[in-house]
Amino acid sequence: MNISSIVVQTVPKYLNEVVQSLKDCEACDYHMHDEKGRIIVTIEGEGVAEELEKLRVIEAIPHVVAADMQMAYSEDELDAHMEIIENGDAVPKMLNDDTIDVSNITYNGDLRKKDDLATFAKNFDKTER
Repeated sequence: MNISSIVVQTVPKYLNEVVQSLKDCEACDYHMHDEKGRIIVTIEGEGVAEELEKLRVIEAIPHVVAADMQMAYSEDELDAHMEIIENGDAVPKMLNDDTIDVSNITYNGDLRKKDDLATFAKNFDKTER
């Protein structure tokens, strides 16, 4: 199960309308807002793909200027990572391999540069951990 917090931004004059829309939609749980139009909600999903679908629902609400994922927690992912950390080398083997050309290493951690987040999320959810 994944749980993520989302900061939703709207123009203050539409704040009450957007807050009510968020409370009424089934994609998220409303928590709080301020007078500047910042709203805090959480979403839950079985995987990243489901969370992205819910994020798209929030982004489509009228007068939402932005909806950005701020914090994410994945129970299964955390357990898998902890097992790897506890049973693995502190430094990945590839970092100690002098035969690997560093220009051939691809960093996939920056989601802002992903052309197709939905496909990325589906592939990420299938990754064995």
